[in-house]
Amino acid sequence: MPKKFKNIDTNLIHAGEIEQAVHGAVVLPIFQSAMYEYNGEGSGYSDIKYIRLSNSPNHQALHQKLAVLENTEAALVTASGMAAISTALLSVLKAGDHLLAQDCLYGGTYDFVTKDLGGFGISYDFIDADDPASWQAKLRPNTKAIYVESLTNPLLQVCDLPAVVRFAKAHGLVSLIDNTFTSPFNFRPCEHGFDLSLHSATKSLNGHSDIVAGAIAGRADVLEKCKSLASHFGASLDPHAAFLLHRGIKTLALRMRYQNDSTLKIAQFMAQHPAVAQVNYPGLASHPQHARAKELFAGCGGVFSFELKAGVEAAKRFIEKVRLPMVAPSLGGVESLVTRPVLTSHSGMSPEQRAKAGVSDGLVRLSVGIEATEDLIDDFAQALA
Repeated sequence: MPKKFKNIDTNLIHAGEIEQAVHGAVVLPIFQSAMYEYNGEGSGYSDIKYIRLSNSPNHQALHQKLAVLENTEAALVTASGMAAISTALLSVLKAGDHLLAQDCLYGGTYDFVTKDLGGFGISYDFIDADDPASWQAKLRPNTKAIYVESLTNPLLQVCDLPAVVRFAKAHGLVSLIDNTFTSPFNFRPCEHGFDLSLHSATKSLNGHSDIVAGAIAGRADVLEKCKSLASHFGASLDPHAAFLLHRGIKTLALRMRYQNDSTLKIAQFMAQHPAVAQVNYPGLASHPQHARAKELFAGCGGVFSFELKAGVEAAKRFIEKVRLPMVAPSLGGVESLVTRPVLTSHSGMSPEQRAKAGVSDGLVRLSVGIEATEDLIDDFAQALA
């Protein structure tokens, strides 16, 4: 069993670390070896130590640490967030099965559900995740899983997560949640009854914009299927990237506390600015699911989106004029990033699909880094002037 402590700050540093330091090294080294000498550990294929099987010392340390952080039975790191999402879905669904999915999803997930699942013989229906009374009508005898996001990308909606868990348990469904925007610091879904919690570890878990990685945490029996499928797909994480993720995770509490506080202050400033039409951030009292977010989450994270009263051209000018945020399609790092989802995360959707999901051409998404809050507010004020 991995070491486990009372507070997440301590678990981020010490949980899952190997018991015996390698030559006394304070930091777990990078085990840049594709394979390992076999010493008769067992007769199964999974007993072989090989990078593709995600069982190097770098992988194992991460698996144990993430399981502790999410308070789950097991965890697995993958080569990307989409590797985690696709692996998890294909581990719980097979040909002939049916999926219920939230109707506002990250663009990559939306594309996988709408364009790829059919090729595996899997059908789907989208649900309004804030309207539990409507879900029963979408349920089929072959429905096997339900998929939602803790905070939706890019509108920062907070669906009725407790109702999702109750519905899944009542109908024998596997419940999956993309927990990227909240991270285990702000929300641990499996403590609330979800079966699997998924992450693009590229984002807040790593926090430094220098790797691409994913993670799955949850029930041990499902994780065994995920691990087997990820091995067959070759979705394993390289040891060097695993080392960087392991390093980045250790500062998660420090970064998330600051970003929770800074993002709320910036969102409040933006919401009061006369040029701003709408700010989407559940930390604001004006957000329709503010009370739910306050009850479920320790904080609302470092991302919000907004629209300007003057529309698309004003959004373009804002992005051109800001000095601190870089224009780039990611989030959760130490540097602030700004983007229009129509050009990045949701560019694969048709205009009609984006309109239905509420993603307008003028929507701007901001990922707040750890720069001084005052400097960011000053920057946004001059860009809006």
